[in-house]
Amino acid sequence: MHDEELGAAVARAQDGDEAAFTVAYRIVQPSLLGYLRGLVGDEAEDVASDAWLEIARDLGRFKGDGAGFRGWTATIARHRALDHLRRQRARPRAGGSEQDVLDLPSPHNTHEQALESLSTERALQLVRGLPRDQAEAVLMRVVVGLDGPAAARVLGKRPGAVRTAAHRGLKRLARQLGVRETEDGVTDEASRTLGESK
Repeated sequence: MHDEELGAAVARAQDGDEAAFTVAYRIVQPSLLGYLRGLVGDEAEDVASDAWLEIARDLGRFKGDGAGFRGWTATIARHRALDHLRRQRARPRAGGSEQDVLDLPSPHNTHEQALESLSTERALQLVRGLPRDQAEAVLMRVVVGLDGPAAARVLGKRPGAVRTAAHRGLKRLARQLGVRETEDGVTDEASRTLGESK
C-alpha cells in the first residue's frame, strides 16, 4: 500500500535522515507488531523492540525497495521471535502467579480499546491455533501484507507451499468462524463475526 513512500523513506534513512527512519517505522510497525503477536502473543512489543534495534543497526546493508524492506524487517522480526520462543522453552518459569500480572492496573482502560483489543486478540488467538506453517503463512500474507514470493523468502519455503499453507489456514479459520462457502465461492452472508464466534 505504502511501498513507494516506504522505499523513499528507507533510502533517505540510509543517508542519515532520522525523520525518514521514523516514517519507515510508522509504516512498517503496525503490521510487524500484528505478525509478532501471532507468533509470541503478549511478548510482541519486546520482540519488536529487539528487531528494530537490529533493523536500525543493519539499515546500511539493506538493498531494495519498499516491499523488499517489509520482507527484510519481517525476516528479522521472525528470527527474533523464534529466538524468544527458544529462550522461553529453555528458561524455567519465574515465581509468582499469572493472577499477579492480571491484577496490575492498566494505563489504558477505555471501552473502545477493550473492544478493539478483544477482537484483535481473538483473531490472533485463532491464528495461533493453526498449525505453525499455516499460521505463519496467514500472518505473512494477511497481517504483514507480503506477496507470495516475498513471504516464501522470509519463511524459507517455495511460494506454492506458502500459498497452499495460507489457503488452508484461511479455510480452517473460516470453518472455525462458521463461514460457509457457496457453490460459486462466495461466503455465506449469515456468517458470524469474530466477536460473535464461540
